[in-house]
Amino acid sequence: MEFFCYHRDRRGSSALREELLEAHWSYMDRYAEAMIARGPTFADDGDAATGSVHMVDLPDSAAARTFAFDEPNYQGGVYRDVQLRRWRNLLGRTMWDFSGGRDGGNRYLVLGLGVDRDGELAVPSDRDELIAYGPLLSDDGVIWIGTAVLLRASGPNQALAVLDSNRYAEIEVHSWAFGGRRS
Repeated sequence: MEFFCYHRDRRGSSALREELLEAHWSYMDRYAEAMIARGPTFADDGDAATGSVHMVDLPDSAAARTFAFDEPNYQGGVYRDVQLRRWRNLLGRTMWDFSGGRDGGNRYLVLGLGVDRDGELAVPSDRDELIAYGPLLSDDGVIWIGTAVLLRASGPNQALAVLDSNRYAEIEVHSWAFGGRRS
């Protein structure tokens, strides 16, 4: 089962985040085989982290909850909340398979919370800039409730355009970067 997990930082927690960085990476190393995508989101200035995104393939919902809530930054108080949803990887690949690599260009997380529950979510025809793309789903994996996308775009407005605003009650765009240890 694939899951989307977005830990949002508590305001003023950047020093604590830095202090727990090695513990966070060590924890994530245990999930390396399950990882589809990962990385931090940033404030508009591009410097301050605002959250941490993980798309993972885990055995079940209990494993996903363990992943989300045993995470050292969550346990240590860095995060203010966690969004954990079933997700479906419509691209069928990981971020490491993205032909654009981990560097170069602006990267974004786009989250759309849906209002139009009819119809199947289709991958946009222009897939070259998509890093990860798929529906957010109800806990049983049946009902579409939104969409989570990681992509490369020239700016936030272009990133926003990946989703049809008529299908969503709200769309968020966050600066994002490939996560993990740098080799």
